[in-house]
Amino acid sequence: MSENDNLQEADGKKEVETKDTTLKEETTTKVENTVEADIENTETAQEVTSDVKAVTDSEVQAEIEASNTEDAEDEAKDENLETVGEVTSDIAEVTDSEAHAEIEASNAEDAEDEANAERHEVEEKDYHAMSMQDLATELNRLLKHHKIQTISKQVNQIKAEFNAKFNQLVEEKKEEFLNEGGNEIDFYYTNDSKKLFNQLYKDYKQAINAYYKEREQNLKQNLDNRLAIIEEIKGLLNVEENINTTYKHFKDLQEKWRNAGPIPRDKYNNAWNTYHHHVERFYDFLHLNNDLRDMDFKHNYEQKLKIIERAEELVKDDNINRSFRELQVLHKLWKEELGPVAKEHREEIWERFSKATKTIHDKRQAYYADLDKAYEKNLKKKEEIISQIQAIADDTANSHGAWQKKIREVEALREAFFNAGKVPLKVNEATWAKFKDTVRTFNRGKNKFYKELKKDQYENLQKKRELIKIAEENKDSDDFAVVTPLMKKIQSDWKKIGHVPRRDSDKIWKQFKDACNYYFDRMHAQRKAENQHLYDAFDKKVKLLDELKAMKFSGDNKADVETLKARIADWKAIGYVPQNKRYIDGKFYKAIDEAFDKLKMDKSKLDMVKFESKLENLASNNEDTRLLDNEQNFIRKKIGEVQSEITQLENNLQFFSNVDETNPLVKEVLKNIDKHKQELETWKAKLAKIRGMYS
Repeated sequence: MSENDNLQEADGKKEVETKDTTLKEETTTKVENTVEADIENTETAQEVTSDVKAVTDSEVQAEIEASNTEDAEDEAKDENLETVGEVTSDIAEVTDSEAHAEIEASNAEDAEDEANAERHEVEEKDYHAMSMQDLATELNRLLKHHKIQTISKQVNQIKAEFNAKFNQLVEEKKEEFLNEGGNEIDFYYTNDSKKLFNQLYKDYKQAINAYYKEREQNLKQNLDNRLAIIEEIKGLLNVEENINTTYKHFKDLQEKWRNAGPIPRDKYNNAWNTYHHHVERFYDFLHLNNDLRDMDFKHNYEQKLKIIERAEELVKDDNINRSFRELQVLHKLWKEELGPVAKEHREEIWERFSKATKTIHDKRQAYYADLDKAYEKNLKKKEEIISQIQAIADDTANSHGAWQKKIREVEALREAFFNAGKVPLKVNEATWAKFKDTVRTFNRGKNKFYKELKKDQYENLQKKRELIKIAEENKDSDDFAVVTPLMKKIQSDWKKIGHVPRRDSDKIWKQFKDACNYYFDRMHAQRKAENQHLYDAFDKKVKLLDELKAMKFSGDNKADVETLKARIADWKAIGYVPQNKRYIDGKFYKAIDEAFDKLKMDKSKLDMVKFESKLENLASNNEDTRLLDNEQNFIRKKIGEVQSEITQLENNLQFFSNVDETNPLVKEVLKNIDKHKQELETWKAKLAKIRGMYS
């Protein structure tokens, strides 16, 4: 039997024996690292499950007290914001042999956990923006629609956000309870969202624990099955039967091996090497039958050519990640499902496959190099956003409106942060932690402001309740002279106190308003009874005003003027109206002026008629003679102004050397002088009228 007929040479790897040793060592290292991670996940799941316990009413308070510590621990365990499993910019430069090593290691991992890729396909959402009810609903959706082993990251993030929101709500409820006079030891709070979330999280813990327990059993069973397959292959060398039957049995065992499922990672290399060794021995044994060996070589050669052709097609694929994933599958087929080829083809096909592998890997390296640059730009954007949020957090605001503006600004910046894209993996966790710390700093400031505001509101509530007590104690009083100023004062004080909690606002305002209205309605009813004649006069004036507005003119100016004067006399004869109704006098005399304006009379005469009506209105107000004095002073002022204007115009004429009345400018000046002289006569006539009122 020739030394060249072993499986390693058939794979074209004799020439790279040193590289292959390195490859196996790196593969082992990567597999062991993954094993450690998997063990850690298993231990975490077990710890989580062991924490589950029924929470009684007495234990809820203890859970609330411990929530701050639990939140601090959860925050320390926050996972990366960016999608898990994406290859990032810290990928090292890979040599030809390392490229194959990376793919071999990937195959090893896939062989041990075929569901591994699914962990990276669960959609991540902005859990911070969700309400507690929405978080519980999202947890329920994950439990129903995803495999339990794929959602641990999402569940941990949801739990951290839910606890943070619930703890904040508990603090608010506790503060309200204490402000209303409650004893801290008696405080207890829960809600439907908390009960639902606790049950769902308990279901998750039980399910993940059951999964890892079953997975461990399956891995052990698969290992036992693979070891049994190896023993059967070993036994084929001692079976005395037709070589064709033995070969068929061997192929069946290979198919069983391929379908045996994943095994514990720490057992993988040893099991594979043992299997590989005994397959080599069988091929040495098979060498005794050249026909079967050549037939197997031919089949393997044809299948490996197809793998190479597919790899060369992947070189042209622009989707780098997709082509690399499929290349991993091709390497797995090459290694685990196909045997050796004839000696004359070994080096040729291996070099061809290696060339395609290297080309794809080089493209992948170049792709991630460009991706690094994009990630660096995204990092700058995110750092700038964090700085902007920090600036908003540092800016002090002392009003609800200012805080609402800041809240909108931070929400917009949060959205921009999530849309900014991924950053380099080496700074991803630190960037995410810095972002969350900055947002939390802002939220602490916001919460502090609103807690203080709520405290002020409760103080305002007590002050307003004291005013309600005063209003209700005095609403039945008949001592209007004393109580009315008091009721007006507490109404003024009410406006100055400020806001109260929204849930109490409408209730206490109704109490206060009802008490005040009750008092003032009683006071007005009594005063109306005492001054009924004034209200009767008001009703008459309302009727007379309506008649004036509907009055039709006869066309005889003199008769119409007399009619209007008669209306004025009737109005004066009615007498006084209540103090708060005296606005109706102004409406009447305004209507009188409008009526006079409808008469077709000489403007100066009409002006005098309206003035006489105005004087009668002023004279009727016996309580305030200053109105007539003010009017007389106004007329004197107007006379002085008009006289000054006439003097100025007459002086202007002196600038003309020859006063030619046909000159347009001269004519305009003379016209204005005449107009002002007529106006002066009217004002003098008014002054004479008003002086006559004093005689």
